[in-house]
Amino acid sequence: MKPLLAIVGRPNVGKSTLFNKIVGKRISISHNTPGVTRDRIYADASWCGYHFTVIDTGGIEYKSEDQMWNHIRAQAETAIEIADAIVFVVDGKGGLLPDDYAIADMLRSSRKPVILAVNKLDNPFETAYEFYELGLGDPFVLSAEHNIGIGDILEEACKHLKKVDEEEDNSAIKIAVVGKPNAGKSSLVNKILGTKRTIVSDVAGTTRDAIDTPFEHKGEPFVLIDTAGIRRKRSVDEDVEYYSVLRAFGAIKRADVVFIVVDAEEGLTEQDVKIAGKVHEEGKASIIVMNKWDKIEKDTHTVEKFNKDLKEKLKFMDYFVPTYVSALTGKRVDKLLDEATAVCARSRNRIPTGTVNDVILNLVAMNEPPTKNGRRLKVYFATQASVCPPTFVIKVNDATLMHFSYLRYLENGIRESFDFSGTPIRLIVRDKADEEEYNG
Repeated sequence: MKPLLAIVGRPNVGKSTLFNKIVGKRISISHNTPGVTRDRIYADASWCGYHFTVIDTGGIEYKSEDQMWNHIRAQAETAIEIADAIVFVVDGKGGLLPDDYAIADMLRSSRKPVILAVNKLDNPFETAYEFYELGLGDPFVLSAEHNIGIGDILEEACKHLKKVDEEEDNSAIKIAVVGKPNAGKSSLVNKILGTKRTIVSDVAGTTRDAIDTPFEHKGEPFVLIDTAGIRRKRSVDEDVEYYSVLRAFGAIKRADVVFIVVDAEEGLTEQDVKIAGKVHEEGKASIIVMNKWDKIEKDTHTVEKFNKDLKEKLKFMDYFVPTYVSALTGKRVDKLLDEATAVCARSRNRIPTGTVNDVILNLVAMNEPPTKNGRRLKVYFATQASVCPPTFVIKVNDATLMHFSYLRYLENGIRESFDFSGTPIRLIVRDKADEEEYNG
């Protein structure tokens, strides 16, 4: 496992800007509004042969009695506890504040290596003498925004990190957890991980970043990605929340499987359908997670009624797999990862060309292709071109003769022959003449 480097400090001192510079891309949301970063954000980074994971944390405030700030402080304290080394960021322009002293006391008691980074000093001749008062050794002058002093901080941090070999592991199944605000996404993530990994609150919009957490289940590697709640477009007014929604969409793009979390009490809403449509458009395997199942009054036909509603509203993705869970009680949550593994395997399934060709030609023999302007569609050959999603290429005499209803018939035939439940499939129609010209 890679060593962990945590970045901590009070709000609005530039922690997320430093985090983004170290990891080389904009992951944490940088904004001059205190409290933007709420959970622990992880990303891998490298420096001079050292490979490590950086943790960004929310700003620590001690005076506030607000419940959200207490949550943020608890998340930062957890990051300090698990870190191998800590970068303590302070504001060189604003000077020392009481919270800086309180944080310094907490860091000393952790007995972890601490690198004191005095940020927002753009002029290399500016001094940081007053920060010696914190008793954390020599301060490092830094301007994260202008890339000044970051190398010095990383060089010092790496003195306290174990050197490990970089081994890219693409075998981990990446699961994005998406849904409307307050559908129970973070509660579900916490239940799966068995720890309060993300802040759980009944205030909609608590999670603002897409948060990656690697873990293992039954010896298999996974990465769980918690995301911000996706609101209706006209509801996204705050610019920070706008970027959070973009991060959620980005999480969908890089996921292998998507958990579409729905509040069972509300049922499948128009916004849930739009989110499912986004997942479908991206070609991602998915599971419809009906959460808060413990709050539903049930009879012998309850699941049947819910499934019927899903089928009516999700006609465009009739391959969906529904699971009824309670993140609060943990009911059926343990089965979600097994289902995710199965759905992911189906999305990666590759059918031999001979088998695909036999199925398609049998379908054509049972139901003759359509005609257009006196010309009949002829299907010559079919093969699977790629996976994730499974994509099939069908070679015909003239692609313009393929009617969408016949293409749908072929897709249904493929699904009846092979188990692709939980994953979309793509059918691409190509003219045989064009293909021969391309190959030539």
